[in-house]
Amino acid sequence: MIRPSPLLASALFAVSLLAACSSSQPVADNSAQVQATSALLPVVIRSAKGTHRFDVEVAATPQEQEKGLMFRKALDADGGMLFPMDPPRTASFWMKDTLIPLDMLFVHTDGTIAFLKSEAQPYAREPVSAGVPVAAVLELRGGRAAELGIAEGDRVSWGGCAVPGEKRTTTLNFCPVASH
Repeated sequence: MIRPSPLLASALFAVSLLAACSSSQPVADNSAQVQATSALLPVVIRSAKGTHRFDVEVAATPQEQEKGLMFRKALDADGGMLFPMDPPRTASFWMKDTLIPLDMLFVHTDGTIAFLKSEAQPYAREPVSAGVPVAAVLELRGGRAAELGIAEGDRVSWGGCAVPGEKRTTTLNFCPVASH
């Protein structure tokens, strides 16, 4: 009979203990649940033709901003995606791997729309930019801005500032002061 050394016996015991304690059940992937429960951000645009509300997703991280609305097959009429720029910077967007046309609204730091690219074409690789530092870029379904009469110079706000009558628990508020 061969007796294992005390060191080998300790190692075997530790391995068997780890095996007994580890779960063979797969770990649940809660990413879809987290995404589904995350609140949309209210965005309000005040134009000559009225006030328009959108409830949009936020691309807050560099990874989210890089992906944006790529691979989406549809976008709700009052949906979209906001790309906040903190600090404000000159942003450049393209439509690579984007399947649907989009309106891109570049929001100046004073809350006005500095530049509006309407109906940016899917898969286009030409960069789109306002050429000035912006506080954010808002992407809407292609043609939506024209449908609602939204134009350059219109005012944009989001978060609690956009809907002051609603209780909002977000730190992403954009409350530009109207210039006189």
